[in-house]
Amino acid sequence: MPIYEYTCKSCGKIFEKLQKINDKPAISCPNCGKTVKRIISQTSFSLKGEGWYKDGYTSKNNAPKSEPCNKCPAKSECPSKKSKD
Repeated sequence: MPIYEYTCKSCGKIFEKLQKINDKPAISCPNCGKTVKRIISQTSFSLKGEGWYKDGYTSKNNAPKSEPCNKCPAKSECPSKKSKD
């Protein structure tokens, strides 16, 4: 079941409520009883592993080119510039 976050329009209290997707949204604050509004909170979802990029899924051939690091003596020798064949 998803956890929804709400904020009170009157007292500003933020609270969470565990609800089924088809449950009716909360309408009153547990602190003061006034009207609440459901808010969108930051998700912890992240894509990891080869082939996943923040702007979509792409193959290695279409992968964005990495910038050379500042630690290398010569930018032409930077390992980040070498291709992975």
